[in-house]
Amino acid sequence: MQTIILLVHLFLALGLVISVLLQRSEGGALGIGGGGMGGLMTSRGSANFLTKVTACIAGMFMVTSLTLAIMASGNSKPRSILDQGTTPPPIEAPVEPGKPAAPLAR
Repeated sequence: MQTIILLVHLFLALGLVISVLLQRSEGGALGIGGGGMGGLMTSRGSANFLTKVTACIAGMFMVTSLTLAIMASGNSKPRSILDQGTTPPPIEAPVEPGKPAAPLAR
């Protein structure tokens, strides 16, 4: 199931790139250079077929992204540091009888 959704997701990504690149550029270089509202509020700009297709593909892309994220998070169990167990104590050098374990300060 996850593989099928991933394939659909990849095709949606490709379709989204193509639909964005096919749209006519309004110019203005990201709004630099004025031009008023441009084509934002005109009936031609809001009813454009490619704009609606791009919005539809983008919505489906978001849905598949969320679905894949939810499916991926279901595979892992929450882990705690306390559940990992204790680490073994460090290995110390053997102490000879009659000698101190650490050198004495003078």
